[in-house]
Amino acid sequence: MTSKGGKYTTIHYQNYLQIDEILSAQKLRSEELGTPAHEEMLFVIVHQVYELWFKQIIHELESVIVFFQDKEVIESSLSVAIGRLKRVEKILKLLVEQIRIMETMTPLDFLDFRNYLFPASGFQSFQFRVIECLLGLPEAQRMTYFGQKFSSVFDENQQAYLDGIYATGTLLSEVNEWLERTPFLELDGFDFLSEYKAALKNMLAKETAAIDNSSYLSDKEKEMRKQMVGSTDTYFDAILNPETHQKLMQEGKKQLSYKATVAALFINLYREEPILQLPFQFVTCLIDIDNQLTNWRYRHAQMVLRMIGNKIGTGGSSGHDYLSKTTSKHQIYSDFHGISSLLIPRSELPDLPSGIRQQLNFHFNIQ
Repeated sequence: MTSKGGKYTTIHYQNYLQIDEILSAQKLRSEELGTPAHEEMLFVIVHQVYELWFKQIIHELESVIVFFQDKEVIESSLSVAIGRLKRVEKILKLLVEQIRIMETMTPLDFLDFRNYLFPASGFQSFQFRVIECLLGLPEAQRMTYFGQKFSSVFDENQQAYLDGIYATGTLLSEVNEWLERTPFLELDGFDFLSEYKAALKNMLAKETAAIDNSSYLSDKEKEMRKQMVGSTDTYFDAILNPETHQKLMQEGKKQLSYKATVAALFINLYREEPILQLPFQFVTCLIDIDNQLTNWRYRHAQMVLRMIGNKIGTGGSSGHDYLSKTTSKHQIYSDFHGISSLLIPRSELPDLPSGIRQQLNFHFNIQ
């Protein structure tokens, strides 16, 4: 029963969910061509379910991007965004598990109808490409499709739609701008980067001293360990140097700006301060989504290897080889993973001045 203008209307479950339309959408090519293959039903349904979940993911991502298009992202919006991104992560996890169902079909079962699929291919999933674009996968980072633009398999309207996502702002680009607006990096009486560098230098000195004082390591092993530990130059100048960072961005090796990277580092280091807890959870959601997408790509590649070995895919790609390469090349939020290499123990964290710590806390005026 639904309410409309203060009045209630009724609808049947079957009609509301359009069950008849859904259940009549499984058109099996093997049956149409006179050689029914039992396993094709599973193949069709699994992929249709994928597309339904893709639609839900797009619905969530588009709503989150809208929140970040405002110059000021309020706490309540950030909380809602976190909830929706957690939902996306759970859906992706479910999609990874769904591969187990597909794997109940044997390679010989698949061969019963594989020849009828040419030239259809997962490359042609428009919704999956929308998801990649919304998340912010840079076009220059993509594996090419026969040397063609990734969207070349779609019609002009669909290509324009995908281009429009990049033009209006992806989740990655909006988050980058949001991080750049982080106000806690330029406060009177506290130079975060200087304090961080001093703390880092102190931490590395302790680690180097521990290596030198070890009675279990040979001189050669000590030198190797100290090279692995690095120095402030290794950590600070090579990683957090603005000029070096800009060069890496130009080479496509970094996506977050220098200022956004510093903000992400600050949020990670001081995540337990009340005002930074939601931003930290949000960044963690992005990492979790990226991880689940990587898991899905890997499991998909392994399933393809199991089903067709090293054969060419139905769409003409190199099949398993192509899919396995996308596992690492199509990671979107790898810059956030890189933040982990810059973290230092809580015991080494620079103390925040009381005034700044107060700003990072919640205050209530009781009249």
